[in-house]
Amino acid sequence: MNEVREDISQTLQLGKPKWRGRLWLWSSLAALIAVAALWFAVLRPGGAERVEYETATASRGDLVVTVTATGTIEPTNLVEISSELSGTLASVEVDFNDTVTVGTVLARLDTRKLEAQLLIAKASLDAAIARVAVAQALLDDAREKYEAALDLEARGVTSQQVFSTKQAAFKRAQAELQSAVADRALAEANLDLHQTDLDRACICSPIDGVVLDRTVDPGQIVAASLSAPILFTVAQDLEQMELQVNVDEADIGSVAVGKKASFTVDAYDEKQFLAEITQVRVSPEIVDGVVTYKTILTVDNSDLLLRPGMTATADIVVAEISDALVVPNAALRYTPPQEMDTGDDEDRSGLLGMLIPDMQDAGAEIDNKTLWILKDGVPQEIAVTAGQTDGRMTVIQHGSLVEGDVLITDQIDG
Repeated sequence: MNEVREDISQTLQLGKPKWRGRLWLWSSLAALIAVAALWFAVLRPGGAERVEYETATASRGDLVVTVTATGTIEPTNLVEISSELSGTLASVEVDFNDTVTVGTVLARLDTRKLEAQLLIAKASLDAAIARVAVAQALLDDAREKYEAALDLEARGVTSQQVFSTKQAAFKRAQAELQSAVADRALAEANLDLHQTDLDRACICSPIDGVVLDRTVDPGQIVAASLSAPILFTVAQDLEQMELQVNVDEADIGSVAVGKKASFTVDAYDEKQFLAEITQVRVSPEIVDGVVTYKTILTVDNSDLLLRPGMTATADIVVAEISDALVVPNAALRYTPPQEMDTGDDEDRSGLLGMLIPDMQDAGAEIDNKTLWILKDGVPQEIAVTAGQTDGRMTVIQHGSLVEGDVLITDQIDG
């Protein structure tokens, strides 16, 4: 009996390691199966990948297309006033922001020298007038003597020598009168010249307006011999201003006289000012290689909020489309990701496919004539003809797109 028990005990001890080895083997197989199932269910490309889309809806509405340009507010008529004469300023009669009218005295030069020159010119004219009177009297006397000698010569009473003398004296008196008359005209011109200089010593406003700038003070010497300095700047009627903007060459084709615009200035961030284009200049302005064209817009400034020199940003309306079928620009930019073509029509899968990204979309051009819509949850591509855009929405002119279609604007891979 004891021998039987010993045999059974030995048998059990011999079978114990074999049972444990089989258990470890089955556990390992179960783990491998779980990993494979997880890979096929989750990680395998295209296996159970869930795709979500960001969408928008095609709708009808109004579209306003604008061109943005920046510039400055300027008076419609700006006059820079200088002095035609050199001299010392005796007085300055106006200051900044003063309102002036035509003829208002802005400043006066010291006129003592000009007044003395005017008196000399008047005296010269008086002397010239007297010389004309003397020459006229001499001419009258010479004419009488010549006519008497002519009568005697006709009757043969006087000699030829006496007649010739009287005739020469008469012609000499005529020439002296002409010279005296010329001297009188010269004296009159000199008088007018000095009178004009004296009048110009008064620097006056040529227009009605407001003094924007004053660069001189009493006692300052003005030298106008080479380049006349600007003494005053006067703006005419600040209630009517103009906005001068620089329009980029890419947008100038859609800008024309009569187009409406609105603009803002930094001083009044929330206020929109209205303007209208009155001039589009042909001459280009090139700054750092950028070509722009100066465009002038009229501005009503009856409330006097705008001031010369303010920087403004204008939105010029170049097109207005009513009741159009419009879509977001993001929908026109969307294209579904494409898988890389390996050249042997084999699917890229497994760990290599996970590590190497799909480069098909890198640098791809946006097809702005294609839209992707969702129908019953399935993406479908449709061809359209795009029209005007305001930078956010685009008009669809032709195509099978209808109002209410759901557009794909982006894709989220789940």
